[in-house]
Order: sequence, then C-alpha cells, then structure tokens
Amino acid sequence: MKTVIIGSNHAGIAAANTLLDNYPGNEVVLIDRNTNLSYLGCGTALWVGRQIDGYEGLFYTNKEDFIKKGAKIFLQSSVTNIDFDGKVVHFEDEAGNPTTESYDKLVLATGSKPIVPNIPGKDLDGIHFLKLFQEGQAVDHAMSSEGVNTVAVIGAGYIGVEIAEAAKRRGKNVLLFDAMPTSLASYYDPEFTERMDANLEKHGIELHFGELATEYKGDTHVTQLVTDKGSYDVDMVINAIGFTANSDLGREHLDTFRNGAYLVDSHQKTSDDSVYAVGDSATIYSNALEATTYIALATNAVRSGIVAGHNIGGTVLDGIGVQGSNGISIFGYNMVSTGLSVAAAAKNNIDVEYTDYEDLQKPGFIKENGAVKIRIVYEKSSRRIVGAQLASTEDISANIHMFSLAIQEHVTIDKLKLLDIFFLPHFNQPYNYITMAALKAK
Repeated sequence: MKTVIIGSNHAGIAAANTLLDNYPGNEVVLIDRNTNLSYLGCGTALWVGRQIDGYEGLFYTNKEDFIKKGAKIFLQSSVTNIDFDGKVVHFEDEAGNPTTESYDKLVLATGSKPIVPNIPGKDLDGIHFLKLFQEGQAVDHAMSSEGVNTVAVIGAGYIGVEIAEAAKRRGKNVLLFDAMPTSLASYYDPEFTERMDANLEKHGIELHFGELATEYKGDTHVTQLVTDKGSYDVDMVINAIGFTANSDLGREHLDTFRNGAYLVDSHQKTSDDSVYAVGDSATIYSNALEATTYIALATNAVRSGIVAGHNIGGTVLDGIGVQGSNGISIFGYNMVSTGLSVAAAAKNNIDVEYTDYEDLQKPGFIKENGAVKIRIVYEKSSRRIVGAQLASTEDISANIHMFSLAIQEHVTIDKLKLLDIFFLPHFNQPYNYITMAALKAK
C-alpha cells in the first residue's frame, strides 16, 4: 500500500505517524511546498512578543525523523496537478524538476489559507499575514525596524488579539480593528468578551470595533489605514481576519462544503474512495450542532489525521466528532470555551437557555486567588449541554475538557447539578462554581 500525503503540518504529520508507527510495510510519501514541517503557529505571538526565547521549540518534528521511519519526503515542492483517475500526483521538486508519485491512497492535508481583504492598496509592502513560519519571521523582523512604531491589527479573533498583545509587548502603539462589536465574538458571548476588551484597553491597546477596513494608502509601503469611520497613520498592518479551506487541488473533482472544504465521512474519506482529507482542508462533525461544519483548529487536525491513518492502514475507526474546544490567555487573563455560545446557538437556530455564576476560584482566606465567571449553555427542549465559557485570571483551562466530554456524550444540565466535584482550599471552593451554575439552571 502506498499513501501520498500532500501537506505536512499537524494533520498530515498525524496521518503519516499513524501509518508509519502502526502499519509496517506501508509506503508513505510526504509532499509539502514549505521549507519545514510541524510548525506550531499558535506559538507565533509568544515568540514575536518575546515571551519565549526563540522559535526553535515551535517545531516538534523534522524531516530527518520521518526519513528514519522510512518515509519519503519532498519539501519546497509544489503540487501542480492531481490525476485522480490515474492516481498520480504531479509536482515540481525542490530543484524545479517535474516529478510524479503514484498512489493507492491519497491524503489531502493542505490546511487553510488566510482571507485576504479585497480592498484598494492590498498589494502594498508592510501588509502581513500570519499562518506560515516565514510569515511569522517577516512580522518579527518588521517589528525590529526602527521605523515601525504604530501597528494596525485587522481582525480581533484569537490570532489578532494574540499578535496585538505581542506587538504591545514589543513597545508598539497598537490599534486593533474588527467589524464585530467586540473581540473574540466567534467564541464567546458579550458578557465575556467585554471583559477581554477591558483587559486589552487596560494594557494600552486602542480598540476600533464595529469598524470596517476599506483601503490601504501609501506609495510602495503602507502608511495609512482607511476604515468606514476614519483614517489612521500606520507603519505596519497585520491581517488576521480569518481562514478558509485550502482546497484548490481537489475542488473540481471532490464534493465540497459551502466554504469549499472537502466533505468527508466519519473515516475522513472524501467522495473519492481513494482520497482522504484531513485538518483545515476538510469538514468536521460538531457534536454541539449535531451536524457537519467547518472548525479550523490544530487539535481537530491531529485527531482527523489519526482517524485517516488508521482507516487507510486497515483498522476501521470512526471519528467521534468535536466540540471546537479552545482557549486564550492575554496579559494574564484566561478565557476558555467549548461548543456553542448563546449567540452561536441562535445563529444556528438552536433554542437554548443558559446559566451564569461568578465566584472566587478558592476560599476567600487564600491570598493568591481570583474571580471566575462561568456560563453553561443548554438546549431548551432536551436540556443537553451544548456549550460552556469560563474566564478568570486563575488557570481554569482544565475545566473545559469536562464540558467538552459532556457535549460529546449528550449530558444534560440536570446531570451536572450534583456531580461529585472534590473540594480542597488549595484548588477550589466547597460550593464549586460549576455546581452552583448548574443548580441555577431553570
């Protein structure tokens, strides 16, 4: 069995490792247009903001590791065409030579690509995106330039907020823009995002929400950002509007989702029996929505790669769906969520109720302490939990895993009310905020 994998970041690597580690005798070929593999892009802001010593630790494997396992790897190689009928991948290798690799099974792990605002001036120098390692290098290099004092970040999702913090830590004047009325609007309800917005303002980031970029100005290098509400002198722009599926190679042959992502089944198989799609290039099943959707997260990419690898290797394995669990920490303020917010539920026509509670993480006599705000979202008819959000200066991140499992297993809010949650002053309160929130449910 010969498997060709196009794309060698999280999803492609997970598929390759699964095959190489568990199914001896399988031939694996990795093809990637980049110079490296396994880059943890979620750590870019930590590196740019000098919260870690360098970027080296953001790579968790390398070409040599896969060669030792018996894989064949082509880096800096661009796929030009796929002959799906003949099962042949056509590409140009590192030297620019036309090359082909036949396959028995093909894995498309081409990931996602940044959404580029189609506005005047978009081709000016000084406008950056953040996806690849090289783009992180470019942003880091630009921030080291003496002439870069004011940085505009467009998009206040996770990447935008994180890079805004990084730029501020580098001593820059930072302007953060988003068309939505708050930051992180795709993940949290306003009662939570308003706290993050206050945190950003407290640390000197200038917020411009409900504001849409309409033009970049400058001769060859961007010097001004124009929005529907004003004009701003800037030395650098970082676009972090979001991502869409990178499915150019197969969209003419394979069935796709409304955003262009490859439609896959629970085995990660596409509409072509010989082709699998994983990671950000593919759809995924949401247990909260109880429907197929698109959620671009590294954790989802890893899981989908494992599922595809086992199914290709001969072990039937169904993906169990995801909840879209996520988290962020900005200037010491932590927020985590899973499933649906109230706003997201309404957008998807799911009738929900929610219960909120706020208390200290630990008893009041503990000096190192902080308030925790929690929201649990549940479907009105079935009372199944469909989402949760927590925010605190304390590390409350592990709690979200329990809610992720609750959504996956269709646990009701009533089941949570008397859940056995231990108490110890070092960690929590005797009347735990999870219990108290559940007890408040209608």
